[in-house]
This record gives sequence, C-alpha cells and structure tokens, in this order.
Amino acid sequence: MKTRITGIFIFLLAATTAVFAGEKTEKFEVKGNCGMCEKTIEKAASSVDGVSTADWNKETKQMEVVFNDEKTSVDKVQKAIAGAGYDTKMHKAKDEVYNKLPGCCQYDRTEAPKEMQGHEGHGH
Repeated sequence: MKTRITGIFIFLLAATTAVFAGEKTEKFEVKGNCGMCEKTIEKAASSVDGVSTADWNKETKQMEVVFNDEKTSVDKVQKAIAGAGYDTKMHKAKDEVYNKLPGCCQYDRTEAPKEMQGHEGHGH
C-alpha cells in the first residue's frame, strides 16, 4: 500500500510539472486605440498555437500573453499581431495592412524607430 501511494504521488507530481514546464508570461507594448483594436489584437495573439491567454489593455497599450514556450515564442506572437495591422517593438505592421484598419483603429505611427532616436539634427 505504501508503494502504491508513493507511486501515485510521484505520478501527480510529474503531471503537475509537465503542465507548468513550458508556460511563460510576457508583457509588451502594442500600438492601438479602441475596443475594436483590442478584439483584433487579442484574436491575432490567440491564433498562435501555444498561446493560452492574450489580454491587451487599451489605456496602457500593454499586452499580457501566456504561452507555452515549447510551442511558440514572443517573436511569433508579435509577428501575428503585426500581421493584423498593429505595431509592436519587434515587428512593424505592413503599411497596406495598417491602411485597411478602420479610421478609429489607425494609431499614431510617427514615433521614430529606436535606432533613429538620438540622431535627429546631426546631419544623418
């Protein structure tokens, strides 16, 4: 009986470890404006295999995504979001996709890319 209980305990411990083994939570900025943006951004992120939760906050512009890092990555999630028309730090949406967004969803894209900041006014 003692061996059986120990065996069950080890099995449950292994099963619990397997569930959490590849789960990861990441937060990052996604450009957007409104509730329609929120639905589109979250749908794009959720469409990536391995994503279990996608929550975008329109006030803070922050996306929180929970995913299995054995199936996907932050890069793939951000690429899917950019494919839907929304810029992230890692991927910029193609102009033709962005231009198809409804007017209320077209956010300000005038922010200079990171590598260009600090070079204005230096003749570059």
